Amino acid sequence: MVLKVFFPACCSSADSGILIGRWISEQNSAVILAVVHFPFIPVQVKQYLGEVQRVTKVSVSVLGSWSNSKQEKEESLSEFLEDLGTIFCHEPWIQISKEGDSKFWSCSTLQKHSKNSQEEEIILVYYDQRKVMLSHLHPPLDTAGQRAEDASKLSAIFDTVARSQALFMTDRYDEGPIKLTHWQSDGVEASIIVELLKQASVPACMLLTFLLSLVSGICRSRVLKFWPLSFLWSKLSTCEQLGHRLQHLQVISSNKKAQNQNQLMRKANIFVSLLIDVALGVLLMSWLYRKNRIGHLADTLIPVADHVAEELQDLLQWLMGAPAGLKMNRALDQVLGRFFLYHIHLWISYIHLLSPFIEMILWYVGLSACLGLTVALCILSDIIALLTFHIYCFYVYGARLYCLKIYGLSSLWRLFRGKKWNVLRQRVDSCSYDLDQLFIGTLLFTILLFLLPTTALYYLVFTLLRLLVVIVQGLIHLLVDLIDSLPLYSLILRLCRSYRLAAGVKFRVLEQQNGKPLRLLMQINPLSYGGVVQTYRLPTYSCYPRDSWTSLCKKLFLGELIYPWKHKGDKQN
Repeated sequence: MVLKVFFPACCSSADSGILIGRWISEQNSAVILAVVHFPFIPVQVKQYLGEVQRVTKVSVSVLGSWSNSKQEKEESLSEFLEDLGTIFCHEPWIQISKEGDSKFWSCSTLQKHSKNSQEEEIILVYYDQRKVMLSHLHPPLDTAGQRAEDASKLSAIFDTVARSQALFMTDRYDEGPIKLTHWQSDGVEASIIVELLKQASVPACMLLTFLLSLVSGICRSRVLKFWPLSFLWSKLSTCEQLGHRLQHLQVISSNKKAQNQNQLMRKANIFVSLLIDVALGVLLMSWLYRKNRIGHLADTLIPVADHVAEELQDLLQWLMGAPAGLKMNRALDQVLGRFFLYHIHLWISYIHLLSPFIEMILWYVGLSACLGLTVALCILSDIIALLTFHIYCFYVYGARLYCLKIYGLSSLWRLFRGKKWNVLRQRVDSCSYDLDQLFIGTLLFTILLFLLPTTALYYLVFTLLRLLVVIVQGLIHLLVDLIDSLPLYSLILRLCRSYRLAAGVKFRVLEQQNGKPLRLLMQINPLSYGGVVQTYRLPTYSCYPRDSWTSLCKKLFLGELIYPWKHKGDKQN
């Protein structure tokens, strides 16, 4: 039978002593956790291991002896280490010895009460205790009472190391009767700044929770449910982004402890995303208020709006003539052209009416960048929507008129074939029409058919203009969703400490020597960058259209309105 000994690489240079760890009989494996150095009193070692078992719920015991001949050169040492097996009484008693700086160690077992005299084959597996401890490849630590996991799996090794955290909290500077060597024996990993932040985070979270509860109460009040405010809250992307960030702040300031690794990573990703978002927003705000850039932006905005209006007027004049050599219905062409020209005239008057206040509006809007770059981008998207509202009106007018003619032509076409649409049963049924109905239907069908090219041309031009605006807004919302959903903390961990985001393990065969045990090195396999984004990606609020090209073309052909974003709050996992 093969005996597997998992030995921490940090103990390879430790002084001679005894090996403490956990024996997993189901898979005939020994997980070494630390080395206890000489001198020690066996009764104190047993008492210490009893306290560790009570705290960690792990059956920690003395598994064998460790001999490092570089420090110990006494001939009676090996006999003394064998005698320790009678004191601690563990079967099998594992003996590991290292001679000088040699890479090849001797490993043997003693079984005094076993009748099987056949020598076991030993596999020595080196593992990085720190990486195994922090890799989170073990079952959740809150399931200590639910020992349902299969002990034959490799997760039992990670589970043993993770649950033995109390064993690693003692270092060589502690004035205790027992001296240990483990991954934190030179000093417990800690930071004074981190500890101070932990102490200060409690009152800060309480204050933030109180303020967020007030804001949430105001948002849920009946005042915001009346028509004007509810309409603005549902249509403006700035309000949606503020609500989204409010949910993020509630998650961060929650006093509930994370139940598993995914919830902990989600909180950390949200916190880092908020910090970076606010930092970028402050940088943008500082750039805007330098060298009077807001004033220059306000002075540029009015000429740009006038230039866009002039281009639209030229486009309408071109459509009212003979566009691309096409002969349009002159009467309908003149009516539609003058109708849209009048709207452009109203729009120019509206822009010039607001021109004295634009600089002041931009100055106050620039202050919103302190809430984050995403809020500033959403405000930019809303400003673009307001500045191109006339284009949206043109698109709606053209789409409704085109849609009316398409549905009228389809209904009259069914009249020619002796069919009609059954509203109750939602199907086309046969129907008999008299002569007057057929005559009127023929006249209306002819009129709508000859007026359709003129209407379709206006609809096509304004749809292209609307799609251009939608593409610009789409790029802005894409950047907002990238900042909101990108797991920045997880990506930083993957770049700096890849073992914290482990996907599995791999074993590498080390150099071998005859008569020595097989040596393996256990390494952590990190998640790929794509796997990190897919696993820890944060939910966003924008719901993009998932229509296929066929359904999109069908909507464009039938004249149905296209709304690129339906703002919905995603359910948080």
